[in-house]
Amino acid sequence: MKNKIVAALLAFFVGSFGIHKFYLGEGGAGILYLLFCWTFIPGILAFFDFIFILLMSDQRFNAKYNNIIDYKTPYSTIPRESPRNNVAILTDLKKLYDSGIITAEEYEQKRRKYLDSL
Repeated sequence: MKNKIVAALLAFFVGSFGIHKFYLGEGGAGILYLLFCWTFIPGILAFFDFIFILLMSDQRFNAKYNNIIDYKTPYSTIPRESPRNNVAILTDLKKLYDSGIITAEEYEQKRRKYLDSL
């Protein structure tokens, strides 16, 4: 599991060589930093990376680099149902109503509740 402070320190001290990029799993960017370290441009970019990493919230850092999504925070994104699944769910609900398993009131209540959750 990657640590935000370690990534920020790597970006600050050896960022011009792209070490922080390798640490964060961005090997392609790390190689570019390493190839162009003699131009000092990666050093400038690493300083901005340092600032961005420090300003990034822990939840956002974990979601981006550790693939940990905390569904209790507003920064996380809950996967939505695809439109095809939405139609299938509503169709199944209508079939329940048509077959008499649920009443018209239950059907409308469940349909409205589902549509409001989208």
